[in-house]
Amino acid sequence: MKYIVHPCIKPDTVEERSYQTSMVKGCLTSNSLLILPTGLGKTIVALYVAAEYVSKGKVMILAPTKPLLDQHKGTFEELMVGHSVCVVSGEVDQKKRAELIAGNDVIIGTPQTICNDLESGRYNLDGFSLIIYDEAHRGVGDYAYVRVAEYCHKGMRSIGMTASPGANMNRIKEVCLNLDLRRIDARTEDDRDVAPYVHDTYIIHLTVNLPEELLKIVDLLKKELGKYVQEMVSLKLTVPGRPPSRKHFLDIQRTLQMRLNGGEKTAYVYRGLALTSMSMKLYHAIMLAETQGITPLKIYLAKLEAEADQDKGGRSAKDVTGRKEYLDMRKIVDSTKVEHPKVSKVMSIVSKTLYDEPDSKVMVFTQYRDTCEMIANKLSAVENARVGMLIGQSGKGLKQKQQIELLEKLRSGEVNVIVSTSVGEEGLDISSTNAVIFYEPIPSEIRTIQRRGRTGRKNDGDVYVLIAKDTMDEAAESTSKRKEENMRANIERLNQELSRGHGFFPDSSQRSLDGF
Repeated sequence: MKYIVHPCIKPDTVEERSYQTSMVKGCLTSNSLLILPTGLGKTIVALYVAAEYVSKGKVMILAPTKPLLDQHKGTFEELMVGHSVCVVSGEVDQKKRAELIAGNDVIIGTPQTICNDLESGRYNLDGFSLIIYDEAHRGVGDYAYVRVAEYCHKGMRSIGMTASPGANMNRIKEVCLNLDLRRIDARTEDDRDVAPYVHDTYIIHLTVNLPEELLKIVDLLKKELGKYVQEMVSLKLTVPGRPPSRKHFLDIQRTLQMRLNGGEKTAYVYRGLALTSMSMKLYHAIMLAETQGITPLKIYLAKLEAEADQDKGGRSAKDVTGRKEYLDMRKIVDSTKVEHPKVSKVMSIVSKTLYDEPDSKVMVFTQYRDTCEMIANKLSAVENARVGMLIGQSGKGLKQKQQIELLEKLRSGEVNVIVSTSVGEEGLDISSTNAVIFYEPIPSEIRTIQRRGRTGRKNDGDVYVLIAKDTMDEAAESTSKRKEENMRANIERLNQELSRGHGFFPDSSQRSLDGF
């Protein structure tokens, strides 16, 4: 094995890979957006680029979460030699942060903390030669990456890194413009220089049929929703035959709210707002019944009924829960002992995976915390399954320290199955797993790629996507697939534009390191 030879990198520790070396060379000539699949060493590329620039000035690495900061700090402290490394986050005292910046060569920070400090004038970036934005696809709108970029001087090199920049061409351009990234260097698992380091990932789509009780529940909920939609049609808020969707209801609601804010306090506007509110409640209930199961649906209906019982503010919920269709549906929910067929499918996959390879590690992703808790409880009954639940910090969730501790248990084998909400998709250093299970497909190409990247890192892996037939699952799967295809095509097209000099920057000049 050939290792990277560099005075700032610990000898005989970092394997030299041609695609990483090529990406680093590109970063030395131009501000670059690096797109590299999860598990193929974006952090090593960052280390290599930082090693090239740290003698010219300080290096700033920004990452959106504390666990990611700790991951980068561990890598740099282990592999970089001759230079000091520190972490700057909101947990560090303000005065101490300025001292850390002044006294260290590599600063790894959360964007909001660095942004706040720069805006407050606690320090500046004059002594920096390089800034690296991890999960650079976040660099849109008013996200702190965008505001930090405004403080970068012309002598700084800027590098963005992501596994999934998104399918929208304008969004990718916005990231590049906001972070001053003038070149795109994208790699996929199929590229000749990447392929030798890629383990096979097998994607298996499993379709399940809803049982009779769930079909009856969905039918009653759709009938009730149809009455609200029909009234919206009569008010010309929507058109006949348009399929209901949360996005469409939100668009109607937004338009009506603007009219209300503009002073149009009419019965028409108020009724329209009530109809969209009631429709979204029912739409969410349908989605839970179709894609999640009876247990998450029961929890949601209980919340809806508690809202209806309120003296103030519960009128929409009261209307929804008082209708005949709802009451008939509620009787079925209360009496059935049937759970969603996905539950038994997940248990079967986990059981078989652990039986075939007892040292296996499995990750189950689900959209909602209630479903996450249900699945974790069910999987605890599977033989040899040592189950952990990875959820966000809100409410009674896991603090970041607890999240890191759980992932350490996964690495050590103390836990071999993790059921996770979206918190496990990005920003956490999750060791390679043998199998990833999507409890439901999601219509986001970014999140799909992040989920999928949790397997096939150090060994071959399986990705199971569970799809309930004739439900919202099918639309979500189709949307995600289309967006991912568009993303790859747009990246290639945009890269070609930039390589031909047809950039979209008002000033086509490149930043250099003059002055260092």
